[in-house]
Amino acid sequence: MSKPEKIDLTDADWSEKLTPEQYHVLREKGTERAFTGQLLNNKADGIYECAACGNPLFKSDTKFDSGSGWPSFFEPYSKDSVVLKMDKSFGMVRTEVECARCGGHLGHVFHDGPQPTGERYCMNSISLNFKAEE
Repeated sequence: MSKPEKIDLTDADWSEKLTPEQYHVLREKGTERAFTGQLLNNKADGIYECAACGNPLFKSDTKFDSGSGWPSFFEPYSKDSVVLKMDKSFGMVRTEVECARCGGHLGHVFHDGPQPTGERYCMNSISLNFKAEE
């Protein structure tokens, strides 16, 4: 898969396109409350896409139950699906995960996941859309 073509919209455009809750998480780097996301317990086969732009982010066969309260994956759809950035907010140092296409905030990645990668991409459900396999 090649790098996704970048999408660059104004804050006003994003505000019109997204719900207030999506805007808060995707554009203002908010977080949904643990155990409240609609995709947390989804076990269907398919692809998790960015709720803002439709960029493929994760395959269902990489999803696992981390017990964290957010959908968790051990690797992204492709190396070009997401961008990792240092996040020093709230007095912590974490690695933020953004959509490579639109820059939307998805969640954070931690190094305590299962093999084969050892990664836990801890994502906000509200940042994702699920496209079931046909």
